[in-house]
Amino acid sequence: MPTAEPPYRRIANDLAAKIKTGELQPGDKLPSTRELAEAYGVHMNTASRALSLLHDRELITGQPGRGTYVAERPGQ
Repeated sequence: MPTAEPPYRRIANDLAAKIKTGELQPGDKLPSTRELAEAYGVHMNTASRALSLLHDRELITGQPGRGTYVAERPGQ
């Protein structure tokens, strides 16, 4: 029996889809962890885990003290 997708993966996949479709462009600032947690109705740790997954996929980059941004795509 298939299990439900974990919330952090759902958030990461949603944001990744927005990046791939161009809704979120390279250089766009992402919402804060707190804002994502509120928007998706999850704990901040879950939102943070989703951002970590996107960082591992090299779709986003963090800038200490400034926020998290959509990464530049290779070849652009």
